[in-house]
Amino acid sequence: MKQPQGILSVMLLGALALSGCVRNPGGESSRPPPPRAGPGVATPPLIVTPENAPLGKVVGVNAPGRFVVLNFPRGKMAAVEQRLNLYRRGLKVGEVKVTGPQREDNIVADLVAGEAEVGDEARSQ
Repeated sequence: MKQPQGILSVMLLGALALSGCVRNPGGESSRPPPPRAGPGVATPPLIVTPENAPLGKVVGVNAPGRFVVLNFPRGKMAAVEQRLNLYRRGLKVGEVKVTGPQREDNIVADLVAGEAEVGDEARSQ
């Protein structure tokens, strides 16, 4: 007769131990809540604006003359006297000033700072 009480005691202890492991009866996530801004600290809203600035490519480089030829998509030509940054693989490598002349979708720009290689991207500052 002592065996059934022993088994019953073990089962009750096991059930009690398992009930202590259950923390989320509502099925909520076990992650802590995200940190909240403190008093007087405002979180700025996220603002996304599309870039409508000209995006060109360097199609020619004259290193001794310190100028480049830029190609732009139709209708997106940079303006004369506009300054553009040159980027290679996402890193800024130079700066140009559009001077002209323009022929079709190509335009000449003086290399003001840095360097340029064919394939670099030209974007407004």
